Amino acid sequence: MGAPRLSPGRGAGAAGQRWWVLLAPLLPAMLLVRPAGALVEGLYCGTRDCYEVLGVSRSAGKAEIARAYRQLARRYHPDRYRPEPGDEGLGRTPQSAEEAFLLVATAYETLKDEETRKDYDYMLDHPEEYYSHYYHYYSRRLAPKVDVRIVILVSVCAISLFQFFSWWNSYNKAISYLATVPKYRIQATEIAKQQGLLKKAKEKGKNKKSKEEIRDEEENIIKNIIKSKIDIKGGYQKPQICDLLLFQIILAPFHLCSYIVWYCRWIYNFNIKGKEYGEEERLYIIRKSMKMSKSQFDSLEDHQKETFLKRELWIKENYEVYKQEQEEELKKKLANDPRWKRYRRWMKNEGPGRLTFVDD
Repeated sequence: MGAPRLSPGRGAGAAGQRWWVLLAPLLPAMLLVRPAGALVEGLYCGTRDCYEVLGVSRSAGKAEIARAYRQLARRYHPDRYRPEPGDEGLGRTPQSAEEAFLLVATAYETLKDEETRKDYDYMLDHPEEYYSHYYHYYSRRLAPKVDVRIVILVSVCAISLFQFFSWWNSYNKAISYLATVPKYRIQATEIAKQQGLLKKAKEKGKNKKSKEEIRDEEENIIKNIIKSKIDIKGGYQKPQICDLLLFQIILAPFHLCSYIVWYCRWIYNFNIKGKEYGEEERLYIIRKSMKMSKSQFDSLEDHQKETFLKRELWIKENYEVYKQEQEEELKKKLANDPRWKRYRRWMKNEGPGRLTFVDD
């Protein structure tokens, strides 16, 4: 009996599969292979050597490079160019002279900066690192010309100025409104009369004032008294420098350290040693339970805070009872409110999801 023989088709298929298994891991590397030429189109001077464009050696200093650039720039400047009999290559026509001028300028921009020149020399010495050259070239070319820190600082200062003037405008609006409220206006007028400020505004003499000037001066006196006597809290309070964004950023490390120290003291005094809460700590727990910011809680009346302390709302069970009472009271108010009644009636009869047709 003869030895078994494989058909040619089956043998060729098996050999092809073996070659495919061997070549598969090498395909990504083969796809990433690029020509090893040092000069690449689109980078620096393209396929021209920047040193050859300026006619200098790689060891040339900044002064020699600048001198060669000035000579070539004067020669190929489009407005001053005059073709010479010995010109060859670039520079034979005005259009080619402009191209030569741009190439010379690109070569000078590449070689005058030390960091860019290092990247270019590295590209000449290591042409195989194709993608690295592209990265360094475009990372420097697309990098912002202005320091990012300066941009951030200017932006923060601009925001802080806008904050200050916006808050000051809101504060002046609040004072102007309070000056129109009879309760505060009468009190401020009485204080001004006691201090004799209104008499000074109405004094007669050589510099006699008109009625409008006297009225404006009296209005300013009343507003100044209201400013000095009243304490406005919340969104219309007097602006403070330390509340601006710039100072908040500057003081952020200090506030962070203060909070860490305060938190450690809280854990040590109340969780470990088991001390009783003081009035400040009790109000802090109540504010956190109500989910109010410090400015919102400070804007509450003193009698409200006293009520919170009397009812011992820093205890969770007491606060839950108080919260339920407030919700029930709110429901009663809404039930007796005619606007709320109209709204419920409309939701029941009409509603946003109903389609109605009006017959004329």
